Amino acid sequence: MSNEVGKENELIDDPCCSLDESDRKSHHSDKVKNNLVTRLNRIEGQIRGIKGLIEKDTYCDDVINQISATQSALNSVAKILLEGHLKSCVVERIQEGDLEVLDEVLITIQKLMKK
Repeated sequence: MSNEVGKENELIDDPCCSLDESDRKSHHSDKVKNNLVTRLNRIEGQIRGIKGLIEKDTYCDDVINQISATQSALNSVAKILLEGHLKSCVVERIQEGDLEVLDEVLITIQKLMKK
């Protein structure tokens, strides 16, 4: 896992998002996109593993521990996306005078914190 932390930090300077309202897409570098897809593929495998544990009547505590690990992995993906978004898209929109982006970010953070 310590290797993943290093990867997270090197991905922060990614210019992530289009500022055009009609074309709300992210624009991650190939490096960031590949990292995120790799993490999501791993999470997908964890989900399939949890399903298999339930099908095999695995002890509940063991299943719950796997669910917790999967939630942590998803939080890690969200953290990478949020940090890149804050450091590029949000900063750019504020520099352009668009302060509405702050409300958008606050709502997003509130949604993340509910989990």
